Amino acid sequence: MAEVVVFPAGGYRYLKAVFQYSSGVAAEAGFAIERARLVRPVALADGFALVERHLAALGRPTTAFCACELRSPRPFTDAGFVAFNRDYVKTLERWGLYRDEVNPVARTNVCPEVEPPAEPVLHAFSYTVPARGAARPSFVVAGSGETREGTGPYRDRVVAFGDVSPAGMRAKIRHVMDEMERRLEALGFGWTDALATNAYSVQDLGPHLADEFVRRGAAREGLTWHYSRPPVDGLEFEMDVRAPARELAI
Repeated sequence: MAEVVVFPAGGYRYLKAVFQYSSGVAAEAGFAIERARLVRPVALADGFALVERHLAALGRPTTAFCACELRSPRPFTDAGFVAFNRDYVKTLERWGLYRDEVNPVARTNVCPEVEPPAEPVLHAFSYTVPARGAARPSFVVAGSGETREGTGPYRDRVVAFGDVSPAGMRAKIRHVMDEMERRLEALGFGWTDALATNAYSVQDLGPHLADEFVRRGAAREGLTWHYSRPPVDGLEFEMDVRAPARELAI
């Protein structure tokens, strides 16, 4: 099971993963996670500035930032993804979040197939606030595509690489669903706790809806299908799951 690390400066715990993001976050006792969606997504640098203003207005430190959702113009090459991520974590380092290749912030980064942005933009972000009374537990599970754990080129780790047949997509979906369940369990949750389950793909998910999503309990609150691609060339399917204590649009 993934290593769970408490991040006291943020009021949350996270699943340790790779330098660019954690696998998920959950509010610690006394705190709750709120999610803010931007009505009009903005370029990433402007988005980070918006986050700083928003947290300052709430009297929260930048270390309360615990998850974000990005939209990119098109899938990256392996090298392009590394370059993007190295630039991305600079702000998290300045905010007191990222240090020594360890990153507590969960993330989803996908590429809309229709009307994509001209550059990476901030779509939504999550952060902790002091809990109001007996707050319901809140969490965000980061986006994950159909890659096996490890290092090396993505294409060498992709499940059913290049296969978008019904059988290939079923294998991809099952791999990602299993990973979502591992992350939920590590954080102390299950599908019954999820308030939003999101799938990102331009392939046909319809034939798999009943067996791979509904019967596993992942669509108790419905399934939101985003017509978007995962962020790296060769990936065809991604998911994330969340249950914030409160959501708002700004």
